[in-house]
Amino acid sequence: MLELSTQKPDEYPPAMEVEERWNVDTAKKIYNLPFNDLLFQAQTVHRQRFDPNAIQLSKLLSIKTGGCPEDCGYCSQSAHYPTGLKASKLLQVEKVVAEARKARDSGATRYCMGAAWRSPKDRDIDMVVAMVEGVRALGMETCMTLGMLSPQQAARLAGAGLDYYNHNIDTSERFYSAIISTRSFADRLETLAHVRDAGIKVCSGGILGMGETVDDHIAMLVTLANLPVPPESVPINMLIPIPGSKLANAAPVDPIEFVRAIALARILMPETHVRLSAGRSDMSDEMQALCFLAGANSIFVGDTLLTTGNPGEDHDAALFRRLGLKAMPLGASE
Repeated sequence: MLELSTQKPDEYPPAMEVEERWNVDTAKKIYNLPFNDLLFQAQTVHRQRFDPNAIQLSKLLSIKTGGCPEDCGYCSQSAHYPTGLKASKLLQVEKVVAEARKARDSGATRYCMGAAWRSPKDRDIDMVVAMVEGVRALGMETCMTLGMLSPQQAARLAGAGLDYYNHNIDTSERFYSAIISTRSFADRLETLAHVRDAGIKVCSGGILGMGETVDDHIAMLVTLANLPVPPESVPINMLIPIPGSKLANAAPVDPIEFVRAIALARILMPETHVRLSAGRSDMSDEMQALCFLAGANSIFVGDTLLTTGNPGEDHDAALFRRLGLKAMPLGASE
């Protein structure tokens, strides 16, 4: 068992040096600590870097829905599965900016835009760039998730001022091929490298509850923590089983295992925003509270994500009041 520090938060030692930042054996020992000890350690790390009662509010919009050629087993937008979702065209820039303005006025500070593509076509980049510029003009942070990017496409997005690019690794390298066959784990890492090389901040996480093991949770988080620069944002999703998809009948992840994964993400990546992402509509208030205690400090607001449900803003506001939480101001993520 790891020996826990008794230091006060402001005395907590800095994160490990980049060389061999973390290994799976060490991460597994942390993950398997007694639950109270694990949460204490995660909260101690969290308090050194962040206001423990501030949560970043982001809004997510699908700018191009459905018809994706990838076969990701969890996704409602894959053309490989009879999920009943019809493909749509790319939204007009004015519509996206108008929706972003509504999100800003309701308290969101980061606006995330997602398109169901394997990778964007060069002809689409002009409109995407205009969306980034329009949302930035509202004073919001911008994030895009468009699939795989070439170095040239990443550079164009960087030139437009894109703050974050989301490209999840989804799971461990070992389990990856059980979920997706149309692109490799290495493809995911290559896009993350292109994004980082272009000077865009990285948002990358995964999904729990797809039939993977706890060891896969740990390996996924170690992979992220050991990137040359850890992601600035790590969304941890709980699978929402989509009727018609490959994982429609997947067994739900154990709530305590989910909270442990949040805590491990916080400890392995102390400077990172850990986002409690998809699946909150199926989490109790008590489970979400434990996730915040474990170091989650970002959520998506609004009653829908890309194509799935999310707790409404009224529910989130009530939960924040009960827990004494507040919205993180713009710029606190820098």
